[in-house]
Amino acid sequence: MTKRAGFVALIGEPNAGKSTLTNHLVGAKVSIVTHKVQTTRARIRGVALEGDSQIVLVDTPGLFKPRRRLDRAMVAAAWGGAADADVIVLLIEAHRGVTKGVEKILDHLPEVARKRPVALAINKIDKVSSDVLLGLTQDMNERFPFVETFMISAEKGYGVADLKTWLAGMMPESPWLYPEDQIADLPMRMIAAEMTREKLTLRLHQELPYQLTVETEHWEERPDGSARVDQIVYVARDGHKGIVLGKKGETIKAVSQAARAELEEFLGRKIHLFLQVKVRPNWLEESERYSEMGLDFKDGNA
Repeated sequence: MTKRAGFVALIGEPNAGKSTLTNHLVGAKVSIVTHKVQTTRARIRGVALEGDSQIVLVDTPGLFKPRRRLDRAMVAAAWGGAADADVIVLLIEAHRGVTKGVEKILDHLPEVARKRPVALAINKIDKVSSDVLLGLTQDMNERFPFVETFMISAEKGYGVADLKTWLAGMMPESPWLYPEDQIADLPMRMIAAEMTREKLTLRLHQELPYQLTVETEHWEERPDGSARVDQIVYVARDGHKGIVLGKKGETIKAVSQAARAELEEFLGRKIHLFLQVKVRPNWLEESERYSEMGLDFKDGNA
């Protein structure tokens, strides 16, 4: 049988469900999923297998109006991921329809897509009636020549198998790009940092601004098969440090336990996780922080 392999860029507004769809297609959690917008920073590549095809998913940051350097770098990464892909999938939310953000993406899409096939995936279909869905499908296809339209629920899995089968058939003939058992091309240090950042985001809800990042400073393999992982949580202000630590250190302890449990499940072995919180007022302007997130510091220039 002929092997196929290629890249698929999932693009859309923040919180459209791109990370959830990536995880569902891959069959494992490789992308950070929270109720907050703009949680995906690096272009996380999940690797999905379907028959003789290997589908490499570029889960791009959500496209939104950038205000800060980090925002601009994230948006540049998103469009860069689309420009490098073999197939682009635009994900929109059924109940929100054609928002101003979707209109802006549609304006920019012809320039990036050029001759690449672009599919439309309407997500969260369980939130609207069939009449609304049909109207939205017609409206979107009048605005852009999508090669296919899929109606899905990334969270519940409806329609995802059909999308995966179609993507597999769209991949160019090629040897597989990754080993069969590899599900992401991020270094394990970065996946571990993303897991901790997700737990912080979920735990702190509205209390915590977006000005924090997590880096894996040290990873030590131990003779018994376990690993010691040391991570630093960088925050911009002293007040933020107190929020992250929590009363008597309760918050950071709970975050550490939750992140360790998920990392152990992901790796199938014992992990000793140690977290430190450090104040770095200007971390959003430090190129090293961007490299750790898989972003280009220069892309953040105004």
